[in-house]
Amino acid sequence: MKTVTLISKEHCHLCDVAKDVLLKTRKKISFDFKEIKILPGSQEFEGYHERIPVILIDEEFAFQYKVSEKQLLDRLAD
Repeated sequence: MKTVTLISKEHCHLCDVAKDVLLKTRKKISFDFKEIKILPGSQEFEGYHERIPVILIDEEFAFQYKVSEKQLLDRLAD
């Protein structure tokens, strides 16, 4: 089973939208879901804070900023 990871931070509207798409898509196709909330000062924050939300599939970069349900379904089908 594939794992989809959402890298997000607090008070991020795009992160909330991306999470909603992921959870909605999860009702159609099964995958493990993880969310990593980055915090100021962490190593992840330095690498991602201007790029979030970032979505990884099996720890590989898949999407940045936006994702549609169709795009995610297509990537998970590969």
